[in-house]
Amino acid sequence: MDIQERVKQTLEKARPYLQADGGDVELVEVTEDNIVRVKLTGACGGCPMATITLKNGIERLVRQDIPEIKEVQSV
Repeated sequence: MDIQERVKQTLEKARPYLQADGGDVELVEVTEDNIVRVKLTGACGGCPMATITLKNGIERLVRQDIPEIKEVQSV
């Protein structure tokens, strides 16, 4: 399984928590230097806590499951 598929599977774990608050996450790309770019949508897109959700939630989960990922960025 390639790294993009692994990231997608990990994002599926986070999705129910985001959807419970009216938001969601979309994978935009995984760069060659192992940076994951995502788009927060719905309520998460304009939430003032989105950065905390991204770093403390999504990035932590992705890096825990896939240690070679360097960072998760919102685009």
